[in-house]
Amino acid sequence: MSPARNAGLLRERDGREGPVDTTRTAWKLFSERAMTLAPTLPLVLLVAAAGLCAYTFLGYPAILELLRVVRRALPHRPQRLAAEWPTISVVLPVYNEVEGIASTLERILAIEYPAERRQILVVSDASTDGTDEIVTRFAPRGVELVRLPQRRGKTAAENATRSRLSGEIIVNTDASVQIDAGAVKHLVAAFDDPSVGVASGRDVSVSNVDDRLNPGEQAYVGYELWVRDLETSLSGIVGASGCLYAIRRDLHMHTMPDGLSRDFGAALVAREHGYRAVSVPAAICYVPRSSSLRREYRRKVRTGALAWLAPERWWAAATLALGGAVALVTAIGWVWPEGRPVPRLIAVPAYAVSGNIAALQAWIRALGAQGTALWEPTRRGVTSRS
Repeated sequence: MSPARNAGLLRERDGREGPVDTTRTAWKLFSERAMTLAPTLPLVLLVAAAGLCAYTFLGYPAILELLRVVRRALPHRPQRLAAEWPTISVVLPVYNEVEGIASTLERILAIEYPAERRQILVVSDASTDGTDEIVTRFAPRGVELVRLPQRRGKTAAENATRSRLSGEIIVNTDASVQIDAGAVKHLVAAFDDPSVGVASGRDVSVSNVDDRLNPGEQAYVGYELWVRDLETSLSGIVGASGCLYAIRRDLHMHTMPDGLSRDFGAALVAREHGYRAVSVPAAICYVPRSSSLRREYRRKVRTGALAWLAPERWWAAATLALGGAVALVTAIGWVWPEGRPVPRLIAVPAYAVSGNIAALQAWIRALGAQGTALWEPTRRGVTSRS
């Protein structure tokens, strides 16, 4: 609206004549209109926030599903012959894993892959509990050990192995998970597609003690992997699973900053060099759930304003009640004793809320140039699956 028009409106409203300061007039009209709209602003913000949340968890996957329907399925590829399998290097970073490292290595040695085309490399981030001594006992069976002289974190440990790797495909995994026997072959087969630079496994959340422990993690992980499958069917995912993923050797050779998780960074490097990262549903690894929401929160912080309310309005009161209920449930989940079964009604919202708060805290750390906490493996225990 022009200044002259603003002045005319003010004269008409106030019944005045003569010159008017158009700058002050425009500001006054703006202020008056803002005050008129102010009572509805909290509702607008609430609806916008709810809409963004709904889009994130419902709208985005719905759009992916609709787009997937119109795309043709990828052609089926015949199973490889043993002689055709490329050489691989399995990299296992560890820190003080004395309780489970032996069983972890036994499971890796048992995977279905030609032994003569497989290298197993354990990199110890200056472990102090006897982990390295146990690993050296597996040397006659082809397991190699690289030890860092001082703690530098998981990414630095993985960077340190690059000169020792001999495989065409690098398979990265975690000491706390159990890889399905055929998972590695499924991962490697994904590289038959020349556009694939990173192949991510499928995490299956399991309890090592009681299936009722932290079911929220199981539900949330299942949802996230469903979205990854949809993204894969269209183009690619934005981050691989740190529990099990594979990457082409030439991409893995790029140095990754110590503060950046390699499973996330690998997908970015692949995209930068014209490749895509995909999810491979058949490449299953079993991941023990954290028995404590507090542990899972700290893990997420390491790796990632209240709404305006008008208490006299029913929608504000309802929102306040809902927010209070979610906060209460999250607090209960946070202080829930470790090792005791968590009711699903508490576990699911508590896990989702703590994950998002952890992501927010991670962003605050990053924006404040605080860096990331040194890698501390989440002690999940060992799964009881055989």
